[in-house]
Amino acid sequence: MDEEYDAIFLGTGLKECLLAGILSKEGYKILHIDRNDYYGAQTASLNLKQLFEKFNHNKNTHTTINDSNNDIKLTDEQMKEKYGRWQDWSIDLVPKMMMGNGLLVKILVLTGVHNYVQFKASEGSYVFKQGKLYKVPATDKDALKSPLMGMFEKLRARSFFVYVQTYEEDVVETHKGYDLKTMTSRQLYKEYGLAEDTIEFIGHALALYTDERYMDFPAIHMVKAVKLYEESLARFNTGSPYIYPMYGLGELPQGFARLSAVYGGTYMLNKPDAKVIWDEITGEAIGVSATMEEETTNNNNTNKVVVGGANEEQAETEGKKSNVITAKAKHAIIGDPSYFPKLTVQVGSVARALCFLSHPIDNVDNAHSVQIIIPASQVGRKNDVYVFGCSYMHNVCSKGRYVAFVSTNVETANPEQELQSGLSLLGHIDEKFINICPIMAPTTDGIKEKAIISRGYDATTHFESTVRDVLDMYRRVTGKQLDLSKIDANEAATE
Repeated sequence: MDEEYDAIFLGTGLKECLLAGILSKEGYKILHIDRNDYYGAQTASLNLKQLFEKFNHNKNTHTTINDSNNDIKLTDEQMKEKYGRWQDWSIDLVPKMMMGNGLLVKILVLTGVHNYVQFKASEGSYVFKQGKLYKVPATDKDALKSPLMGMFEKLRARSFFVYVQTYEEDVVETHKGYDLKTMTSRQLYKEYGLAEDTIEFIGHALALYTDERYMDFPAIHMVKAVKLYEESLARFNTGSPYIYPMYGLGELPQGFARLSAVYGGTYMLNKPDAKVIWDEITGEAIGVSATMEEETTNNNNTNKVVVGGANEEQAETEGKKSNVITAKAKHAIIGDPSYFPKLTVQVGSVARALCFLSHPIDNVDNAHSVQIIIPASQVGRKNDVYVFGCSYMHNVCSKGRYVAFVSTNVETANPEQELQSGLSLLGHIDEKFINICPIMAPTTDGIKEKAIISRGYDATTHFESTVRDVLDMYRRVTGKQLDLSKIDANEAATE
């Protein structure tokens, strides 16, 4: 290990790998350490065996659901007979899709990582209203055909979508006298006379806001978000603006890790004791320590040595030599919240249900991949409920199998019950895993401490909030903005 790096990363989650890849390409000397023995951290994709081991206490038997909803135990062999080879499964821990013209796709093109990963276009985008699923209308033509709205509301919605489609920030003639930088979204909706139900699916299913606070923000943000949805939708002929990686989300952090390695980045996995070293006087993060183990034939007493300019403590026991190596960082230590417990705080929790199905999700035209948004008001909640489905067509499970995820922000002491509105849309569930994850956030921007910390993953099943966090971390590390305005997302090929 080299003694000094420009930046040291802790954790190989998607956010950390994204930023490491970008900085590596810009010439930063990167060291990347993870306590796990696999890439991806919280955004990893696990095979079936890893998945059952993660969610079951007994590694030799696994809990499954029978037809009467009573739990039964299956051995490894029985599970293999039921679900096929472990290796045929690649299941996300944090399911998300990306907008076809969105920020993540632009970063993939900027870095060249789109050459390492294959993508498949999603087949449907739906919104839940009054107990039924409807395709999300995103254009003036969709508005006229959508059963979501009555005739007069369709005409008003059509006028709104025409305005959004033609709006160009730098072309005053397209503004129709509206100053969207001072006018709120609420005021713009009122100008077009849109009903509450229409506003709801525009804000939540198109602009992808998670609550109503955006209503009183400048309308320019909402219009750009809806425009992004429309532009992404136009890239494909599937009725959805989303794309999803073949073999699961875990391909993305691995792709960015490969990019960083090409530019000289160093990666160390399976370092459970990796920790930040702090300067006691300045309070700055100055380095990282981790244990390296090597095979040896000697059994000597513990001693101290210096190897390659790095400080190491050497302990030899039972044929193994352990060296505690210290690496320094010039600019910053960057990592997920779990490595910085004193600089983070829990700001919420996400409940996620991972479900195995033997059939497509009901009422979505047999789509192999789909996103469903259940607006909070439709089910008496404060937070939306998200459903994401994919299948064997994405190489994430055995042939004939389907995988569905239901997620939401936790509001009560019974998180699983909060997922019920999404679970009820899935039909018969063969297998179900419930995961409750805290959302951790940094208490400081980390610039003074030289500790740049990512934010935990929210309940949304799209990447826009994830990438915005990465762009903010980039700004805090480099002191500049990452300009993606000239990147052509169309360069990222899909199936």
